[in-house]
This record gives sequence, C-alpha cells and structure tokens, in this order.
Amino acid sequence: MLKERSQSFKLLFLFTDLCIAFLSFGIAFVIRYYLSEDSTFQRQIIDFQNYFFLGLVLGISQVISFLSIDLYHPRRGLSLTDEFFAIASGVFINLMLILTALFFFRGESFSRLVISYFVIATILLSSLGHFILRGILRILRSKGYNLRSVVILGTGKSAQTFANTIRKHSIYGYNVIGFISGKVNLLSSDSNLKVVAKLKELEEYLKQNEVDLLVYALSHDEGDFLKEAIDISDFLGIDLKVVPSYEEIITAKGRVEVLDGIPIISIRNIPLRLGYNRVIKRTFDIVFSLLFIVCFSPIYIILAILIKITSPGPVFYKQERVGLDNKKFNMLKFRSMVVQQRQDSDTLWTTKNDPRVTRIGSILRKLSLDETPQFINVLLGDMSVVGPRPERPFYVEKFQSEHHEYMRRHAAKAGITGWAQVQGLRGDTSIEDRIKADIYYIENWSLSFDLKIILLTPLKAIVDRNAY
Repeated sequence: MLKERSQSFKLLFLFTDLCIAFLSFGIAFVIRYYLSEDSTFQRQIIDFQNYFFLGLVLGISQVISFLSIDLYHPRRGLSLTDEFFAIASGVFINLMLILTALFFFRGESFSRLVISYFVIATILLSSLGHFILRGILRILRSKGYNLRSVVILGTGKSAQTFANTIRKHSIYGYNVIGFISGKVNLLSSDSNLKVVAKLKELEEYLKQNEVDLLVYALSHDEGDFLKEAIDISDFLGIDLKVVPSYEEIITAKGRVEVLDGIPIISIRNIPLRLGYNRVIKRTFDIVFSLLFIVCFSPIYIILAILIKITSPGPVFYKQERVGLDNKKFNMLKFRSMVVQQRQDSDTLWTTKNDPRVTRIGSILRKLSLDETPQFINVLLGDMSVVGPRPERPFYVEKFQSEHHEYMRRHAAKAGITGWAQVQGLRGDTSIEDRIKADIYYIENWSLSFDLKIILLTPLKAIVDRNAY
C-alpha cells in the first residue's frame, strides 16, 4: 500500500532533484565564469554550448545516481544526517561517473572548479530541498490533506507493528483510526490507539464510519476471520490488505517473492545475496582497494622498515579467520605483537595494555594501521572493505554456543571496517551489541550505507580510545 503512494512521492522528489541539479550547475558556472577575478577573459574562450550539454548530462546522471542508491525508497526513522550522507553518496557516485566519462572523451576540456562547485552546491541544495519538501508534505498531512483512514483488524504484534510503521511513514497520508479486536484483545493498556469494535461488529462499524482501507492482521490467538473480512470488504467496496502473522514467530527482516503467482517468503532479507548488488559491491571493493594500496604504498614501506628494526620477526602476520558462509581464510595484518606460539595467538583475547604489543605495534593498533594490509585480502576476494569484522575460529565456536544469532554475521563477507566499528563496538565491548549492529548492516545494506561507514571510519574508528 505504501508502494502505491510512494511512486507519486518518488516522482516528486526525482523532479525536485533534477531541477536542483540544473540549478546547482548554473550556480557553479556563474561562480566560476562571472564572479571570479579572471571571469571576463575566461568567458571569451569557453564554448557555452558544450557547457550547456555538460550541465544537462550532470543533471540527468545525478538523478540516475540517486536512483541507483535507492534514495527515494521509504525509510523508517530517516534522520537529517542519514539523508545528508545518502545524498552525498549519490553525488560522489555521479562525480566518479562523470570524471570517468571525461577521461575517455577528451573532446572538450572543462573547468574542474565548475564540477567541484557543482558537487558542493548539489549536496547542500538537495539536502535543503529534501528537508523543506518533507516538511511541507508533513504540514499538508497534519491539516488532513488527502488522508486515507485505516482500520486494522487484529490487536497482536503484527497489527501493532503495522500501526507503528504507518505512523513513521505519515508523509504518505495514512491515518490509523483504531483496531478491531478478535477473540482476545492483545493491545497493551498504554497504547495510544484504541479498539473501536469487535469482530462481530465489523460490518456495522464499517457501514457507520468512513473507512478507506481495512488491514487484516489477526494473529493465530485471535482467530481466523479472513474469508469473512474479504466478503465484507467486497460487499462494502472497501480496499483490503493482508499482513501475514508470521511476525509472531519470525523476527528477522523478510522479503516476499512471487514465482508464477505463488508468494514465497524469505525469512531473512540479505540484499548482498542479490546478483546486481554483489556485482556493485565487488566492483567497488576492487576499485577502492586498488586506489588505497597505490596511494598508501609509500607508507607501507616505512611501516615495514619500522616493524623490522624494532622487534625480531616477520613484517606481516597471518591469522586464520572465519568469513562468508563460515569459510576460513588467512587475514593479513602488520605484526604489532611479539612473535608467539600459534595456540596463544589463536585463543588469547587482546587486553588493554597488553604486554605482548610492541612499541611500534601500540601506535599501529591505536591508529588501526595494522589493519591496512587487509586491502590485499579484499582484492583476493576473501574480504570486503565494509562488513562484519572476522573472528578467529576458536571464538566463533565459543560465541556460537553463547549467542543465538551470532552465525548470522557470516551471511556477508567480512570487512576491514563495519557498522559496529563506527559505533565504537571494537576491542573489549559487548558481543551482543556487535551482533545486532552487524545484522542490521547485513539486512540494510546499500552502497550509500557503505560510503557512509567509510566516511565515518576516520572519525570514529581509526582514533578510538577502545582500540587496543
């Protein structure tokens, strides 16, 4: 049902962003060629027609980039920060596409300042435009403009969760009037919504009140009333939607697929299992890792020399970890501890002020520089730039027996950084909280989410007081 209205809003935001992209390019062009000190001279040598074409391409490709990261998909509890990062990610993707295109098509030399100003203006104006547009839509909804009244049949967990979701998506104009109770009333006493009728009173209630949508969400404990609900809604001409009561027993985020008309429910929705997403993430991993290794290679050499001259032993350290689908691989790190028995390194947990850490190793661990060789693991396909941090087999077996959902972390490739890490969950921190953060990442993956984590990593993960 949200999809029915979200299409209209998607078009509204898409058109807004297209206009903003054109406006941003116009602002960038004016600043560069009309407000700069050498503007008069520069205007004499530029080809306005080519710049007009560039602005047209930038605007269209910008909207396509936003669509590629699913910017216009309804999001629960979307904050200004989340939307800003999503918009910045979309602009960054568009920038990469345009720079790549300009590299191969050298027919015209465009000002880098124009493109830079365009990037800045698009991020700021799009963020402001989305904020204003959402505010206007919420004001219109609060005044009752184009609202559809909803009555939910059921009072169980599925019914209450659905009502809360509708509230979070109030921008789409659905107003929950109340619940119709089944054999038992499962609605909590402190709920903001109320029971407006019982099952036997359903038809009479619908006749006497203006109801645009009836949602069937009865739990097993409340009885089966689906056939009657369909008959009543057909008789009265009221739209009926059905929410399966599987949420009573399935807590993971699921996905519904249709095969020749047969609905199939996937208990766990893992976006990274989808073919397109796998290709996108793998391509990003390869490009990002190559760029990092090339740019960081001089520092690799310096660190290797420092490690070698400050303590005996190899420069790199390989340790067996568990990754995607519980498969083991050797993870690379700069050696930050004294050489020790494998049994100790595989089973002993790192502690604060660990005596095994070398002098240069303490600096490497503090700045997370010891993790940087893992970009080689990314190129080899064992790891990803972003994902759950891999653990040693000894601890995987231990945590599997102690934490019910721990193994769900292995539904995605292990990462150099991750959502748990930028939340400060590293070192000697709660395993339960790490599991929740990792599962949230796996079930909500998007390229913009990866970019957000990468941007936050230098701020929240590299210089971290909990890192040791």
